[in-house]
Amino acid sequence: MRLVAMALMLGLAQPALAEQVGEVDTVFKWLGPNHKIVVEAFDDPLVEGVTCYLSRAKTGGIKGGLGLAEDRAEASIACRQVGPIRINGKLEDGDVVFKERTSLVFKTMQVVRFFDESRNTLVYLVYSDRVIEGSPQNAVTAIPILPWPQAFRP
Repeated sequence: MRLVAMALMLGLAQPALAEQVGEVDTVFKWLGPNHKIVVEAFDDPLVEGVTCYLSRAKTGGIKGGLGLAEDRAEASIACRQVGPIRINGKLEDGDVVFKERTSLVFKTMQVVRFFDESRNTLVYLVYSDRVIEGSPQNAVTAIPILPWPQAFRP
């Protein structure tokens, strides 16, 4: 309990929460929700001006409806500069910026951030892990840190 309180007081970033942007059904299920692909957006908790879009499979059916199904490991990611980039804290390579459970207990989908200092670029990697055996399937996206143009005002 003390560690949680200290982390909150120090302002340590927690993984971002995603907002669902849309979804498409991929397989019709007679019972329970359909299998689908969902598209979610989340903002980097330490880097203002960066939004990431993640698409991933969601398992339907009875198990999926009850939260007992294991989602597939495949995912796609695209991160974009959506405003002036401002870094609010110390960036550590491999920081988790998004994490979501994709099975009842042992599997998660996560997005981690790296900073390529020599190219002044933020790199985001999405992958799935499991306690015993993870998946090598992954996707990567990169954002060069560029000046944000001011809005034109006549």
